[in-house]
Amino acid sequence: MQLNTTPMQTSTANASPRVLSLIPPMTQLNTPYPSTAYITGFLRSRQVTAFQEDLALQLVLRLFSASGLQAVRQQLDTIPPKKRSAQLHSFVGQFERYLATIGPVIAFLQGRDSTVAHRICGRNFLPEGERFAALEVYVDPDDPYGGDPLAWAFGALGQQDRARHLATLYLNDIADVLREAVDERFEFVRYAESLAMSQPTFDPLARALAGKPTLVDDTLQQLVEEAIARHQPDIVLLSVPFPGSVYAAFRIAQTIKARWPAIRTVLGGGFVNTELRELKEARVFDYFDFITLDDGEKPLLALLEHLQGKRSVSRLVRTFVREGGEVRYINMMEADIPFEEVGTPTWDGLPIDRYLSLLDMLNPMHRLWSDGRWNKLTVAHGCYWKKCSFCDVTLDYISRYETASASTLVDRIEAIIAETGQTGFHFVDEAAPPKMLRALAEELLRRNVSISWWGNIRFEKSFTPELCQLLAESGCIAISGGLEVASDRLLKLMKKGVSVEQVARVTQSFTEAGVLVHAYLMYGFPTQTVQDTVDALEYVRQLFDTGCIQSGFFHRFACTVHSPVGQNPEEYGVTLQPLPPVSFAKNDVGFIDPTGTDHDAMGKALNKALYNFMHGIGLDQDVRNWFSGRVPKPRVPRNFIARALG
Repeated sequence: MQLNTTPMQTSTANASPRVLSLIPPMTQLNTPYPSTAYITGFLRSRQVTAFQEDLALQLVLRLFSASGLQAVRQQLDTIPPKKRSAQLHSFVGQFERYLATIGPVIAFLQGRDSTVAHRICGRNFLPEGERFAALEVYVDPDDPYGGDPLAWAFGALGQQDRARHLATLYLNDIADVLREAVDERFEFVRYAESLAMSQPTFDPLARALAGKPTLVDDTLQQLVEEAIARHQPDIVLLSVPFPGSVYAAFRIAQTIKARWPAIRTVLGGGFVNTELRELKEARVFDYFDFITLDDGEKPLLALLEHLQGKRSVSRLVRTFVREGGEVRYINMMEADIPFEEVGTPTWDGLPIDRYLSLLDMLNPMHRLWSDGRWNKLTVAHGCYWKKCSFCDVTLDYISRYETASASTLVDRIEAIIAETGQTGFHFVDEAAPPKMLRALAEELLRRNVSISWWGNIRFEKSFTPELCQLLAESGCIAISGGLEVASDRLLKLMKKGVSVEQVARVTQSFTEAGVLVHAYLMYGFPTQTVQDTVDALEYVRQLFDTGCIQSGFFHRFACTVHSPVGQNPEEYGVTLQPLPPVSFAKNDVGFIDPTGTDHDAMGKALNKALYNFMHGIGLDQDVRNWFSGRVPKPRVPRNFIARALG
């Protein structure tokens, strides 16, 4: 298929095309991923006929229903009993119970039937598979609840939380069955992500798309056909924020091209903006007519003008096309739409009352990602700091910093509340600027607008006790920020612009204001030694022990080609491993660190310690006890954080 650059044939000359934006599986199940809400709101503000649908949610609701389970059972019946795992045998043996409970569980997780919680918590209503064995890890033999794992895990949080966690384990059991019997790639989040994440060639994805469709593929195809029939679009936009939504996006485009070849398909989103910036693979355009980079507003306006015959293909903006069998990148230099003028996101067309409020992780901050229906909104475009050496600071979504007035932001908040009926907001900034947060808080309080909100910040000194209290009064319930390696030497190398002492004071200010504090933590940064790691864990222990932070998560450092480390490795004492020839996705790059530290072994100890710290366990122990081998004694005084707090 070659690119058709002729104007679209619409019923009226130069009429605006009908645009359908789709969220492909899989993103989030508790709240809509915001990309289509942003672009649909913007297009409507420019008088474009625009619609949106969440096929990720629709796919899960179709599969996790009585009819969906019947279809899974039919697939399972083709597997000889001798080849079935214990999980499959358990599913078959309890199948009638699964059929009887799937509807009530989904309704409960959607918030439509809270009374089911009583039966779920009784532990004799839901069939329990292998995922329920995970409950045993919560048992503390010395706990005051007499060894009841759920009481220990949730304490006073109550019956609804216990029931949501059990219901989530139940869905995970079914997902395991589906993955084994129907589609080995199926995941609630990381769906087939290995086919796309940093894949240098398109071959793995091409083979999967050419393979026999699974029940999941067939179900997704039905949903696509229904959506096209409902909206009759001329253009379909697919936003892929993560590698785990790429395969399904291509399956959707494959269905559209097979049935409605005249519909133009456009690919964009965070994955594209990060990993497909050097795209050379022409086969991608068998599925998509256009691929756009960075913020979609300006490229889409240019594309719509092109398809209406008002702009030549050579005047497109940040757009890949295929011409003469070759990939061509076109970027007519034009100013982007100012952040103040992008309009208000709209959730019209997305079934707000059908999302699933799951409780998978017991980490108190991570549960906000999967529990509750949050309206996602951006306080400012980009990052005002944009110096961190591990971050993709060269990319537009971070490097171009713009703000809108507090009045405009609260106008958007009020419009979203009126539309969704939901007053919870997740500010999705890379790092929300303290100056804008102050102005926003003051405007919310001035207008007497009551919301609950959370977001990501830098732990910088601008967050004084007075500002933290103001933010709490405006509705701030939780904040997260990067403490990263908790080492002043490495924080300086990272160009974080903060110190451990400063982080302690800022986090204490938020905690004293009644705001939950979550620390993003990192291990495996270039030149990080075992001593650095032990010292970092000691800092973290003290931060938990003094009540400065209540939640945290350690993740392994990954070097990306768009970060300062990836672009100037010699400044960080590492050597990059050569990449193979790349025609498709390019992001992560391996590196050789001369310290030779076994970061995998370090990671196991760090995560085990952190899990216990979050439950108040082991805070008085020597941190060396968490490591399986001999490690050096921490160089950090045991009262360092207490002294920093004065």
